[in-house]
Amino acid sequence: MSQRQRDDMVILAHIREQHRLSLQSYGRPRMTEELQELGIMVGPRRIGRLMRENGIKTIRTHKFKVTTDSNHGFNIAPNLLYQDFSADGPNQKWGGDISYIWTSEGWLYLAVILDLYSRRVIGWAVSNRMKRDLAIRALDMAVALRRPAKGCIHHTDRGSQYCSKQYQKRLSRHDFEVSMSGKGNCYDNSMVETFFQITKGRANLAQQMGNKKTS
Repeated sequence: MSQRQRDDMVILAHIREQHRLSLQSYGRPRMTEELQELGIMVGPRRIGRLMRENGIKTIRTHKFKVTTDSNHGFNIAPNLLYQDFSADGPNQKWGGDISYIWTSEGWLYLAVILDLYSRRVIGWAVSNRMKRDLAIRALDMAVALRRPAKGCIHHTDRGSQYCSKQYQKRLSRHDFEVSMSGKGNCYDNSMVETFFQITKGRANLAQQMGNKKTS
């Protein structure tokens, strides 16, 4: 095996990983940008060839995009809320999630942390790519702002971003009680789901008004 073939195998491994993390949404230009950001100096022609030869295809849709990958081997925490989103004061129960907004420039991913007492966003992070640290950045902002006491319940779905070792280490470091929704049950995190529905509705309205002004 030549050195170039060995290099191709390394590059292909990174392509497969980024293809998985992006939920199969990265084409050749975005894949090139992502790998170069990771320090892998490779051109778009080589990436395109490797993707083509290995059947790595881009799936595009403008109507729906999955943000929860629960098909993983990380540990799952029990549901401590059981759809009881009430709280007697701040920093007793937090809810987190990741969703998206479709814009003229593509998908915009938004990770948020809500205090379920006030229903206010206390931490957030945004990116045009589904980065692994997106959820962590939102959590770090919330912790820096609120500095919750030991025992605050942190509730999310069971997506890989929240079950990852890096995220769980953050929660353990700040003494959170970890809670996760049941499999496929959106009602277990409905407070955050409602926030995203309102946000998307406002974004769609703003886009429609913008289209009317330019028509």
